[in-house]
Amino acid sequence: MTSSKKAPASSPTRRGWLGWAVAAAGLGAAGVAAWRFGATPSVPQPPSDWWSHRLAPPQGDGTVALETFRGKPLLVNFWATWCPPCIRELPLLDAFYQQHRDNGLQMLGIAVDRPEAVQRFLRGRPLDFPVLLAGDAGMGLAQPLGNNRNALPFSVLFNAEGEALEHRLGEVDQKTLTRWAGLVQVAKS
Repeated sequence: MTSSKKAPASSPTRRGWLGWAVAAAGLGAAGVAAWRFGATPSVPQPPSDWWSHRLAPPQGDGTVALETFRGKPLLVNFWATWCPPCIRELPLLDAFYQQHRDNGLQMLGIAVDRPEAVQRFLRGRPLDFPVLLAGDAGMGLAQPLGNNRNALPFSVLFNAEGEALEHRLGEVDQKTLTRWAGLVQVAKS
């Protein structure tokens, strides 16, 4: 005698919920990856007064207007001596600057730190690109450029017209810098 029991069929409702759960998990993972790795779909543009800010070099010799860096592609890096990822990426950024400065790339480090700490750091590890001090106000300069989490390091690539092309929250890597070098070449043409 054969059994008349049938295998339970999956209900359409159950399959639908499972599909939605998988889709939600995928979207959640993508969101975490974007948050974790600093990816953003659009790059905020600096407000009109952003370029008029004046910052002092670590030695305290007067101030420099950010406006003086317009006219050529510019990579701005917000960093601090107390930030381990900042310190790790500085040699890579310095090498990138040395490699591309003859092509017109400018680089600017904006230290979100105390003058004495930056002076001491630069005596031990000089950089080829200029560094200006913003102190605690540095995070206020970074926020309108897309640093909504007030975290360091934070880098922004500008074209010669002062438009932000890309930004990165967190430590940069060689792959990002290679892509940025291509954007600068495109922006120069």
